[in-house]
Amino acid sequence: MGDDARLRAVVRVAQAMAAAPASEEAARAAAAGARAAMDGSFAAVSVWERARGRLRVLVNEGELAPGEETFPRDESYPVHDFPEIAEFLHERWAGGEGPQAWVETSDPSSDPSSEAGAEAGPYRRHRSATLRRRGRGSCVVAPIVLHGRAWGELYVARPPGVPGFGTGDAEFATVLAAVVAAGLVQHERLEEVRRLAFTDPLTGVGNRRSVDVRLERALERHRTDGDVVSLVVCDLNGLKEVNDTLGHAAGDRLLERFGGLLSRCAARLPDALVARLGGDEFCLLAEGAPADEVIAVAEELCRRADELEGGQGVACGVASTGDPVGPVHSARRLLRLADAAQYRAKAARSGKPVVAGREIVHLADEAEPPTGERRRFRGR
Repeated sequence: MGDDARLRAVVRVAQAMAAAPASEEAARAAAAGARAAMDGSFAAVSVWERARGRLRVLVNEGELAPGEETFPRDESYPVHDFPEIAEFLHERWAGGEGPQAWVETSDPSSDPSSEAGAEAGPYRRHRSATLRRRGRGSCVVAPIVLHGRAWGELYVARPPGVPGFGTGDAEFATVLAAVVAAGLVQHERLEEVRRLAFTDPLTGVGNRRSVDVRLERALERHRTDGDVVSLVVCDLNGLKEVNDTLGHAAGDRLLERFGGLLSRCAARLPDALVARLGGDEFCLLAEGAPADEVIAVAEELCRRADELEGGQGVACGVASTGDPVGPVHSARRLLRLADAAQYRAKAARSGKPVVAGREIVHLADEAEPPTGERRRFRGR
C-alpha cells in the first residue's frame, strides 16, 4: 500500500470512529478500519485493566477463530504475557522514544519483529503457538496510548500462506494506534459530557433530563409492545427542617443518603432508573416489571426511609400503566398521576405509598395534582 493509500486509510479510521455512537462501536470501527488498512483477516482492540493485571478484549473483528466473539463477555489474558505493554514500553518512553509496534509470526525463526519483540524472547514460542492454534500466520501489535500511559493494544493478523507483516507494517500500525487513541479520547470526553448532562451532581443518581428522555422512550415501547411502565415519585420529608436547624451541609448529606437508599431498593427492578428531580423530590422509573413488584419496592423504600438518619420518612406516589389509570398517551400524564398520588401520601402522612388507580381510583381521571396546597410538579 502506497503512502497516499495509507493516508486515506488513516482518515477513514478517524472518520468511522468519530461517527460511532458509543465507545463500544468506536472500538469496533477502529478494529475494522485497521484490519482493512493493513490488509488483515482479523483485528482486535484490547484494554489493559491494571486492577486485574489483564488485557481484556473489547472487540474482535473479521475472521473469528472458534470460541471468539465480536464483543466477548470476558476474553482476557495475563498482562505478563505482553511485557512490551507493561515493561519495555515504559523503558522506551523513559529513554525519550515513542511507543512502537512489533510483529510476530507462527514461525518464530522467520519473525521480522521489532526490537521490542526481540526483547520479549521468553514469550515468543507461546504466542507463536497461539497464532498457529487460531489459524493465523502473522500479526502486528501496536500499543494504544491515552493520556501518556499504555491503555491497551491494537492487534491485526493475517492468515498463513500470504506475505506476513514487516517492519514497514509495524511503523504504519503505530500511526493507526495513535489515531485510535485520539478517537477513544474523543469518545471519553463525549461520554463524560453525557454523564454530566444526565446526572445529579450532588447524589450521583440521574437528573430530571434523564427521566424525561428515558420516560418518553419507555412509553413509546409501551404503545408499540405493551411493556408496563411504572413511576414512583418520592418527596423526602423534613429536608427544610434539617436545612434550617443543622445547615445545608447536613441537608445535602440527607439527600445523598436517601439517593443511595433509593438506588439500593431499585436494584430489585432490572434496569430501573433512579433520579433526583430537584430539591427534595426523587423518582424511580421501571420498565417491564409488573406493577405489584414496583409497589413492593416502594413499600420497602417507605419502611427503610423511616429509619434514615436525620430524615422524617418519605411520601411516595406510584403510577403504572399496569394499573387501571386510563390511557397514558404522554409522559406528562404518568408524571402527573404519580405526583398526585404522592401528594395524597404526604397530606395523609402515610407510611405507605399511594397508588394511582388503586387506593384512589379517581386519580386516574385527574388532569392536575391538587393546587393551592403544594407547588405543581416541576416543569409542568
